[in-house]
Amino acid sequence: MAIVTMGNRPKDVDALLAAVAKQDVAPTRLVVVGNGTPLPEFPTYPGEVTAIELDENLGCPGGRNVALRRLREFGDVDVAIELDDDGLLVDPDAFRTVQRLFTEDSRLGIVGFRIADENGETQRRHVPRLRAKDPMRGGLVTSFLGGAHAFSMEMLAETGDWPADFFFTHEETDLAWRALDAGWKVLYEPSLLLQHPKTSPARHAVYHRMTARNRVWLARRRLPLPLVPLYLTVWTLLTLARTRSLGGLRAWAGGFVEGFRTPGGERRPMRWATVWRMTRLGRPPLI
Repeated sequence: MAIVTMGNRPKDVDALLAAVAKQDVAPTRLVVVGNGTPLPEFPTYPGEVTAIELDENLGCPGGRNVALRRLREFGDVDVAIELDDDGLLVDPDAFRTVQRLFTEDSRLGIVGFRIADENGETQRRHVPRLRAKDPMRGGLVTSFLGGAHAFSMEMLAETGDWPADFFFTHEETDLAWRALDAGWKVLYEPSLLLQHPKTSPARHAVYHRMTARNRVWLARRRLPLPLVPLYLTVWTLLTLARTRSLGGLRAWAGGFVEGFRTPGGERRPMRWATVWRMTRLGRPPLI
């Protein structure tokens, strides 16, 4: 299991570790990464914690890659669970459920948890499907929630880890598309609950710029060429309709241009069979 923190939520991390300690199936290994920050002691967790302090903030995907590499070095981890540092496990059988799901299906690559606030409300953006009115409807999907999920380590060995250059936003989509293209399944399991404060991604100063830049990178890296302009056109129209801030739109436009001017990583477009598979799952790679 892995947690990445910037050191600004010590009480939340303590509470999460206390909840992990109450799980009826204990994690084989527990890694906490200080993303550009020193780490304190963790008195609320009775077991061994592997603490890794990074000199600089590598972003969400970069910090998680460090944790995954350490878990891989142990040699006895088959499934990696990653949780946001301000989340809280509510039910004591979450890890047992994860264990069961991966045991039952050898081609299960990713399991996404349900995220809800302290009142039990799940924000629409946290349901990884288009028809998102019912967050309790689980099943196979085409993406997952970065705040709470589990990976097959065998899948990661085949598809690769997080796209570290993304730093923030859309890294989940890039990883999920690679998993789907390699024939792995992505499951949204709402019985797995992470309690998480209600937030807006726009609270981060870099949100609009990186959202646009990474969207372009994602299209350039993963989509068949005919779909690239269609995908970006759809998301441009959605952004113009949804964004109320002129400053946000300016930052978004700058990021959009940056996405074309800068290297987006190796281009490995998904197969058309994967496009069709995603379409049958209810979310073609356009929206």
